[in-house]
Amino acid sequence: MLPTFSPLKLCRNIPVFGSIKDAKCLRRGWRTCRNFSVSRSSEAFKVLFLGRDEFSCLVLEQLHAARDVWDEISVVTQPDMKTGRRGSQLSVSPLKLQAQQLKLPVHFIPPQRPAFKTWQPPPPFCIEPGTVPSPNHVIITASFGRILRSSLLEMFQLGRRLNVHPSLLPAYRGPAPIQHTIIDGQSETGVCVIEMMERKKGIDAGAIWGRTRVVCFQVPDNAMFPALRNRLAREGGNLLVSVLRDMLAGKATSISQEDDLSAPRAPMITGEDAEVDFATMSAVDIVRRHNALSHQKHITTYLKTQRTLQLHAPSVFDMDLPGASELLPAPGTAIYHLPSASLLIRCANDTILMVPQVKQQDRALLQAKQWWNGVRADMRMIPDDSSPVQFVKAAH
Repeated sequence: MLPTFSPLKLCRNIPVFGSIKDAKCLRRGWRTCRNFSVSRSSEAFKVLFLGRDEFSCLVLEQLHAARDVWDEISVVTQPDMKTGRRGSQLSVSPLKLQAQQLKLPVHFIPPQRPAFKTWQPPPPFCIEPGTVPSPNHVIITASFGRILRSSLLEMFQLGRRLNVHPSLLPAYRGPAPIQHTIIDGQSETGVCVIEMMERKKGIDAGAIWGRTRVVCFQVPDNAMFPALRNRLAREGGNLLVSVLRDMLAGKATSISQEDDLSAPRAPMITGEDAEVDFATMSAVDIVRRHNALSHQKHITTYLKTQRTLQLHAPSVFDMDLPGASELLPAPGTAIYHLPSASLLIRCANDTILMVPQVKQQDRALLQAKQWWNGVRADMRMIPDDSSPVQFVKAAH
């Protein structure tokens, strides 16, 4: 379950916060020492929207539909890049395609991260240092993947530097909140609209302008990343529009985040996150990891030969397996199970993982039976045709 620091247990959508006096219902788990509001804007916003992936596309879609809150929208994203072997594939930002479909102007940042430190936004957002920013200019990021430098943020007024973050902050600060929510098996999640601030003051630690808890939506063990991402993106887009409407009306108020050291974090996903440890992970843990990461990385184990083996479409084996302890004597041992046409792998807590397809390093994706027919003696627990295959940890 999520920690008990969240104050909005009974509230579905709280897009703005009132004064400290009026926010007594928020006292548990929140600082009430600083409460910030912004002046009313007399005009609809000119928006600089920064993003890159499907999450940002859905947020932009909701924003674009709310024609009462914006006068102009300019989109900023990554340029097209060649990927794959010898640049054989072209990677195109989904946000670029979405913006073009909506007939919005698109601007690109440099492909190299160091060059982004000197990137200048397009007119009318780029202003000289010391110039007072326009109150109807707002910068919004949603799954952008880059941290904005202080001089760029200072081209916009306080209260006009917004980020849409898919978690119930302060839980899951960091670049991969949805993935870690699924991996950790959390029972619920949410989305926040927060104030961006310079990096040295903290990542995703800015004041919260709006917060939505996704009520009556339990994150199930089979929740896949794309479905949860899309749900949170739509909630985030709606919340962003609510915040902007309140800013236009002059009644938007933010509240500072608490610093909860026990709140889970969401660091960037790496290759090691996709590696399975059967001695410490249960079958449910591994399925959750697959659900969280398979859109970007396949979960992987290692053969005794140190070749990798990707595990595709895993699920928890919940049927009766007579003699399971003899057939699978230790975590990481595997056999082929004819009735399910799958590999069965013993995991932590005496649980069993069922895997119908695998892909060995430098080989094609195979059905479990096809792969099993090619198992060699040096892959087994002992060099005997009746011995189970033994998976091991990587030798990093």
